[in-house]
Amino acid sequence: MDARRHAPATLRNRDPILAVLRRRLPPRGLVLEVASGSGEHAAHFAPRLAADLVWTPSDADPSALASIDAHAAAASAEAPGGARIAPALLLDAAAQDWPIARAEAIFCANMIHIAPWAAAAGLLAGAGRVLTPGAPLILYGPFQRAGLHTAPSNEAFDESLRLRDSAWGVRDLEEEVLPAAETAGLALDSVEEMPANNLCVVLRRR
Repeated sequence: MDARRHAPATLRNRDPILAVLRRRLPPRGLVLEVASGSGEHAAHFAPRLAADLVWTPSDADPSALASIDAHAAAASAEAPGGARIAPALLLDAAAQDWPIARAEAIFCANMIHIAPWAAAAGLLAGAGRVLTPGAPLILYGPFQRAGLHTAPSNEAFDESLRLRDSAWGVRDLEEEVLPAAETAGLALDSVEEMPANNLCVVLRRR
């Protein structure tokens, strides 16, 4: 049985995100993906990035790991020389201890708004622990800016998230994310506008 899961949004956002990754990732080292979900991003990105980068996917949901590894196996079978995707790790962003001690980059898409704030704070703190100096944490998803939504669709999305779980919601970049990043030893590098009113936020370890 094919273990691969599919997230329709991945097909729409993967190429714009890939363009950012090509500009922002280092030429070599380990890229940790937090909250890999279906694994489709890993399968698309890894074969198209620098040959000396190893993509290491992870997720807090044990049931997601089989899908991630199945997508990785399919990508490796299709890509010349393989896809350079490590086996998926079980990783809870909010945990104090992560199953990895060092990374040259971290990528996380569409997680911090569909999780309690403890997951976002844990992601930033974990990045501060494991990233090498100057290494990037790249966040993708919707954000509020200085207390305001960037589009009516994002405001409606935020309302729907909070109805599903009061601990969820579109996070404010300036008022929530950046202060927590500062505490974790991360500094803002850039903010790039993306399709569908999303952002790519690049933070770097001091």
